[in-house]
Amino acid sequence: MTNKKPLHTPSRTIMTPGPVEVDPRVLRALSTPILGQFDPAFTEMMNETMEMLRELFQTNNKWAFPIDGTSRAGIEAVLASVIEPGDRVFVPIFGRFGYLLTEIAQRYGAVVHNIECEWGEVFDPAEVIAEMKKVQPKIVAIVHGETSTGRIQPLKEIGEACRSQGALFIVDAVATIGGTDVKADEWSIDALIGGTQKCLSVPSGMAPITYNDRVERIIIERKKIERGIATNEDMQAVRTRPNIISNYFDLSQLQDYWSERRLNHHTEATSMLYALREGIRLILEEGLEARFARHRLHEKALVAGIKAMGLTLFGDEKSKLPTVTCVQIPENVDGESVRTMLLNQFGIEIASSFGPMHGKIWRIGTMGYSCRKDNVLFTLAGLEATLIRHSVSVKSGNALQAALDVYEKEVIKIGN
Repeated sequence: MTNKKPLHTPSRTIMTPGPVEVDPRVLRALSTPILGQFDPAFTEMMNETMEMLRELFQTNNKWAFPIDGTSRAGIEAVLASVIEPGDRVFVPIFGRFGYLLTEIAQRYGAVVHNIECEWGEVFDPAEVIAEMKKVQPKIVAIVHGETSTGRIQPLKEIGEACRSQGALFIVDAVATIGGTDVKADEWSIDALIGGTQKCLSVPSGMAPITYNDRVERIIIERKKIERGIATNEDMQAVRTRPNIISNYFDLSQLQDYWSERRLNHHTEATSMLYALREGIRLILEEGLEARFARHRLHEKALVAGIKAMGLTLFGDEKSKLPTVTCVQIPENVDGESVRTMLLNQFGIEIASSFGPMHGKIWRIGTMGYSCRKDNVLFTLAGLEATLIRHSVSVKSGNALQAALDVYEKEVIKIGN
């Protein structure tokens, strides 16, 4: 038998758009003892998590709970549960993850209509609303914060238009929830999907979602309880719509699991729920507005340092995502070589991008627990040194001074 060495993970400063560094208090929560999924102590944790999620999502919705799986699982659960074959779905695309929404919707039989804008820009809400009037979709699905381009899409007017036209408004807020304002009710969002591994500072593995009674009505009309756990009453129920195709992502069954009925659907990821509960608790303890201000502060310092170094930001700055900063890779520079040296010599990880932006930009995240002054200053210092080693002409010393100027002028009591 081969003897394996004990697990050893190297220390990293993670400044990507996800995953991010996990708060030590969340890591402690992960190590606590396992409880049975129907233990009253655990079901009380489920109820507490739902209550805190409503506050995080800024909603009065009854339903707010996590899907076990990555952020994509949450997106698929929502789309799978509301899309019926032949439904018209409208997806405006301004980066990689608009294509993901399109792909998932098509796999469940939707007829998808897209409009696209150049990567690095977002849509004027009026353009989206005008296209909605032409398409008359059942569902409008859109990304709030697009990490592939570092842009944030205004949603309020689009949500109001969806409500007035009778369309469901489904929003991917994976990159924004917990890092910048996301107002589910005020923006007329019918279903909202978040993720744990970004601004919540929890490991990847759960996707918190919330949805309102407009979505629930569709789900209930499609409800089908699997044989083996269904009661006689369940078996005799008459569906007025086709049942939800997916079993795992069937929100009608998950509702019964997260409600007082506690009907078994799957074995809950208990340790991940501990982590999620603690992660949300820490956000609410910090306060949403204070947390958003902290993210804006460190973003401002990072941007100031990047510009002072002589580098150029990518994209329209008016629509910049507060939690992700995209930097154009200087001409004749191997972006992957820079990233590799940053990781190997400094233990700092930043990200490349996808599709047409691959090899053209770096993406630096300031999210959750990674969004700290020490991380920002260390990243600027490491990037400057690495670029000098790659013979890039930078304004040596300016980056840190510019960032420190921001920190000295922006006096916000946030504990960081």
